[in-house]
Amino acid sequence: MSKQTLKFSAVNVGDKLPGMDIDINVSFVVAGAIASRDFTPVHHNKGAANASGLANVFPNILTDNGLVGRFVTDWAGPDSTLKRVNIKLGAPVQPGEVLKFTGEVAAKDDASGIVDVKVTAKGNWGMHLDGIARVQLPK
Repeated sequence: MSKQTLKFSAVNVGDKLPGMDIDINVSFVVAGAIASRDFTPVHHNKGAANASGLANVFPNILTDNGLVGRFVTDWAGPDSTLKRVNIKLGAPVQPGEVLKFTGEVAAKDDASGIVDVKVTAKGNWGMHLDGIARVQLPK
């Protein structure tokens, strides 16, 4: 059974998105770095992460952007179009943590069918990322 795409008219400012939890482990962090061609050592080498003051490797921002896109489009459906992801990073997440995503519809543009979703993700150390994802829905 395929998921239905939300219609613009069915979405209201203030609507909450279903949460999404991501288990962070070393394989996930390294795979995200490799997939985005980010070979910075802190994303795959524990010794390099230790030298930078962290206990373990951590996801790169491109992985975070991908997770935000997945979170919003999983909610919006397959015929939605992700238009923009604008996030700021906070505390890092590391293997052994669960990254918890929440979201809420922040704005709608009737002319374009675009919806702004306020997205946050928290780990053990608090806010990991915060921002707006813009998605276009069919009218």
